[in-house]
Amino acid sequence: MGITAANRIKLRQLSAFVEVARRKSVTRAAEALNLTQPAVSRALRELEETLGGASLLVREGRGVRLTAHGAALLPHASQALAQVEQLSMAVLSSDHDTGPPLRVGALPTASATLMPEVVARFRQGDLRARLSIITGENQVLLEQLREDRLDLVVGRLPAPEQMLGLAFDPLYRERVVACVAVGHPLLAAHDVVNYADHPMLLPRPKSIIRPLVDRLLMEQGITVPRDAIETVSDSFGLRFTRDYGAVWFISEGVVREALQDGSLARLPLDTDITLGPVGLCTRQNAEPGPAQRRFSALLHDVGWAL
Repeated sequence: MGITAANRIKLRQLSAFVEVARRKSVTRAAEALNLTQPAVSRALRELEETLGGASLLVREGRGVRLTAHGAALLPHASQALAQVEQLSMAVLSSDHDTGPPLRVGALPTASATLMPEVVARFRQGDLRARLSIITGENQVLLEQLREDRLDLVVGRLPAPEQMLGLAFDPLYRERVVACVAVGHPLLAAHDVVNYADHPMLLPRPKSIIRPLVDRLLMEQGITVPRDAIETVSDSFGLRFTRDYGAVWFISEGVVREALQDGSLARLPLDTDITLGPVGLCTRQNAEPGPAQRRFSALLHDVGWAL
C-alpha cells in the first residue's frame, strides 16, 4: 500500500472494519458503533476500494468472516486505532498533569471484592494517574487487552488457547457457590433432585466460569431446567434470587457481601471442583508504567487477604 492510499484511509473505516471483524456481523457492529447498517457497509466498501479492491470480508451464514487480506489487516488496524486513542487521551490529559488513564478490566467478581479497596488505596498514594475501570466477560476483556485497549485485566485464569501473548499472575483462589434467598425451601430440605423445581440462574455460555458450573451440575446430578436464565448481571441476579426464589450459581466474590449481610444464603452443595485462581493478566511484551506497577502491587496486597 503506497503513501497515497495510506493517507486516504479514514479512522471511521478502520473502526467499522475492526468492529465487524470482532463481532462477525455487520448488524451487530452497527449497533455497537451506534451507526446504521448501510453506513457501516459503506465504510467497509470504501476501505476495500482504498486498498485497491482487496476483499476483506465474505459472507458466511448469517454473518461474515475475514478473508486472507482481512486477517492480515486486522492486527494493524486494531493497533492504529489503539494508538489514536492513546494520542487522544494524552492530549486531553495535558491540562491535568496526570497522563493517560490506567485502563483496568475486571470480571464482576473482582469488581465486587477486590477493586474498591485497591482503588481507594491507589488514590491515597502520590501518583495522580486517572483510572478507567471496565467490567465485562473475560473473553471480551482479554480481547481488549491484546488490542491495547486495556492495560491489565483482573479475573479467572483463562484457558491456555486464550493466553497467547499474555501473562497471568495469580492473586487468590475462588469458587462458585449456589445461593438462594433466606427462607428458601431448599435450605430446609436440601436435595439436588429438587433444584430443577425452582428458577435457575447460570453464567452465560461464554463466561469463563460456565464450564466449571456445567461440570459441577453434571457431577452433582443436578438437572438444568429448560427455562434456565443465563446472565452475568450481578444486580439482576441478586434481585431475582432474593425476590423470586431462584437458585443462583455464581462466583463467591460477587455475592460475598449479600451472604454476609443475610440477603442471600449459601446452599450446602460441595463446589470444591470450581475452585480456581483469580489473577492479573497483562501483555507479555508491554512495559508497565509507574501507575500500573503501583496498581499491580496493591492488587497483590489486597488479594492476599481474601
